[in-house]
Amino acid sequence: MEYRLLGRSGLKVSVLTMGTMTFGGSEKVGHTDQANANRQIDLCLDHGINLLDTANVYNAGVSEEMIGVALSEGGRRQKALVATKVRFKMGNGPNEIGLSRHHIVAQAEASLKRLKTDAIDLYQVHEWDGLTPIEETMEALDTLVKQGKVRYIGCSNYSGWHIMKALAAADVRHGQRFVSQQIHYTLHSREAEYELVPITLDQGLGILIWSPLAGGLLSGKYRRNGGPDSGRHVGGSKEPPVPNWDRLYDIVDVVVEIADARGVSGAQVALAWELGRPGVTSVIIGGRSEAQFQDNLAAAELKLTDEERARLDKVSQPPMLYPYWHQTFTAADRAGPIDMTLLAPFVEEDRRG
Repeated sequence: MEYRLLGRSGLKVSVLTMGTMTFGGSEKVGHTDQANANRQIDLCLDHGINLLDTANVYNAGVSEEMIGVALSEGGRRQKALVATKVRFKMGNGPNEIGLSRHHIVAQAEASLKRLKTDAIDLYQVHEWDGLTPIEETMEALDTLVKQGKVRYIGCSNYSGWHIMKALAAADVRHGQRFVSQQIHYTLHSREAEYELVPITLDQGLGILIWSPLAGGLLSGKYRRNGGPDSGRHVGGSKEPPVPNWDRLYDIVDVVVEIADARGVSGAQVALAWELGRPGVTSVIIGGRSEAQFQDNLAAAELKLTDEERARLDKVSQPPMLYPYWHQTFTAADRAGPIDMTLLAPFVEEDRRG
């Protein structure tokens, strides 16, 4: 297993993260009971995964509770980092939602109890809260770090301007900055390359990718002529959305061709492509079964060739909102991290029209 630094922090995380949204879930997202959760966590830890991702809202806290039970046994907690999130509604009261100081602190305490731990390794704000001043949110997170209840902070599903505003609010007070952003970024959804990936490289954030297989759609199991009769999308889930099914299947066709030629699964090819993108620290994998986890775990060892990457890049190319910026990014990302100063003249030319 490869480990990468999470943003500008000194924290080393595995390139694969274990997702736990199915813990205590339903048929719609997948249901994992405690015994299977324990086995899946052991499987991931044995393969070198050291980060588990959850959220207080996942199955109304049940996911956190099950992680707490699993990690409290057999010395698992010493092997694992735990990331959770705060933002969404956790009760009927008017203050049981959002990113106010009140809600953040109360939910951090509740998550600590459910997780049966003294500190949350990575505490992520789950989505933007337009009602709460960002200064209040960042100050509350900073306080939790200073109290030792949280070790690092990150954001999830923020836009570019949300991130920059939050970082500015932290910097002006010399407070804790986000070390990561958790986003949706796949072969089918590459919009993050417009702003979120460049911000990551410029501001020193790590990228964690949620739903890297688009709910299984990029695994190669679902084709134009049909697929399995079970799974997240078959169960009714509409996340992530698919605005253009023809484009999705064009991408899946190339994924499957490469997978068949290499003797691996389509899921491994899609995950390996993501792990080679600039700024990506870790990809969050989940599964309804140990077999799915076993297959996804193999992606950490798969290295795509330049030719394979070029084919995947071409078929998944997103629309060019800013032609010069996008062209430069696409050419540079295959050679390694982008020197953001190189983009300045192209941005200025876009401004001039």
